[in-house]
Parts: sequence; C-alpha cells; structure tokens
Amino acid sequence: MKRELGIGCCGLACCLCAREGCAGCKNDGCPDAAWCKSLKCSREKDHDGCWMCASFPCADNPILAKLKPRAFAAFVRQYGVEKLMDCLARNEALGVVYHDPGTLAGDYDRCQDEAAIFALLLNGPQ
Repeated sequence: MKRELGIGCCGLACCLCAREGCAGCKNDGCPDAAWCKSLKCSREKDHDGCWMCASFPCADNPILAKLKPRAFAAFVRQYGVEKLMDCLARNEALGVVYHDPGTLAGDYDRCQDEAAIFALLLNGPQ
C-alpha cells in the first residue's frame, strides 16, 4: 500500500492503484484526471472528495454509478479517510485483493452491495 497516495476524490483507493507511475488524483497524477467529474467538482467546491458534498451520491457522476467507488466514498463519509485506509491496509495484509493481476477489479468488486463492501472493510475476509 502506498498510503501517501490516499483516497481519490471519487472514493477509489489511489493508495492501492496498480497503475505504474500513478501519483494519485489529488497529486495530479491520475491519467483519468482530465475527464474525472469527481476531481473537477471536488476542487470547484473545495472538498476533499465526493463524500463531503450535500448532493452525494450525485446522479450525474458516472463513477459513482459503480458500486466500489460509491461504497468507499460512503464509507469515508461515515467513518473517515483514516478508517478506510486502516481497513484497506489490514485487508491487504490478510490477502484481500484490490486489483486482480492485469485488471482494475478485485475482491471488493465481487461484493453484491454496499453493505457487503462495508462488512468486508470493517470485518475483513470471513
């Protein structure tokens, strides 16, 4: 885990990104920054991420239509960034995979709903 990369504005774990050379969205290193609505909107509103917005989850942000970033952002909204980072680090040590080799999907993407992602984050693998 590259904890210094933190959590992206959308809720995704930049700290666990498998992209080579990515410095994270908040460090202007994400290759998707030019089109990222979460990054643009968060900067315009002076928010750390979507979770800080009264409109979260906004319907016109395509990344938040995806379960993992929406659930991670909701988790941050409820528990805070440090708690998410701590849970991700513990789970990584326990073998939970954020990205399967060669993909951008992993164990969190196999969860069926937000409650299942929260349970995996809070309780680790069962």
